[in-house]
Amino acid sequence: MGILYLVRHAQASFLEPNYDKLSALGETQSRLLGEHWAQRQIAFDRVGVGPCARQNDTVKLVSAACRKSGLNFPEIQTLAEFDEYHAEDVLRKVLPGLLEKDQEIRDLHAAFQAATNNTAQRAAFQRLFEAVIGDWVRGVTRAEGVETWQEFCARVNSGLVKFLSTEKHGEKVAIFTSGGPIAVATQRALVLSPETTLQMTWMSRNSSWSEFLYNAERLTLSSFNIHEHIADPAMLTYR
Repeated sequence: MGILYLVRHAQASFLEPNYDKLSALGETQSRLLGEHWAQRQIAFDRVGVGPCARQNDTVKLVSAACRKSGLNFPEIQTLAEFDEYHAEDVLRKVLPGLLEKDQEIRDLHAAFQAATNNTAQRAAFQRLFEAVIGDWVRGVTRAEGVETWQEFCARVNSGLVKFLSTEKHGEKVAIFTSGGPIAVATQRALVLSPETTLQMTWMSRNSSWSEFLYNAERLTLSSFNIHEHIADPAMLTYR
């Protein structure tokens, strides 16, 4: 069987105008991951990455740290299927309507706007985000012109099949992506419900990896959300 590492991007720029770039902490997380893999001689036969800047910047910093330590790192292949689901588009499309008719959403939105520090903002936004995206996943709300949750899952699964179908016996591969695609792969391995799969998207730490065993017939989860390269608890982040 082959071994697949699905790596979540390092911390991006949450609550900034451009989320899709690494924060200074995210850059450090990425370098630590590369150095950790180099120390443990964890090398890959193939590496893919989704199209987001935060995904690409993570793998570039990881690969640079590996190569600096003398560990071979293969050429990186862009995999469009491992883009994250389009949460910002969903929020932009459906939140105005929800604010008009849904008191719970109004209360959550008001709490987010009233938050006075970064920690409170992050917590309030997460509660609002989970409520809105949860309704979208369940089909309670639709975002016109935006890929549905079902379409997102189909896209990721298509990417998994395509990338893994070229397996050479016993190879080790890695894909740098986001929490959503990692959750979909976990759903495939464990046969999870859509609601449980959505909950999994909140759980991956920045720059963590999850390990799967695979062959032509099966994808099996071996380890989830590994972040042993980060010793300082203050550097562990979800956003």
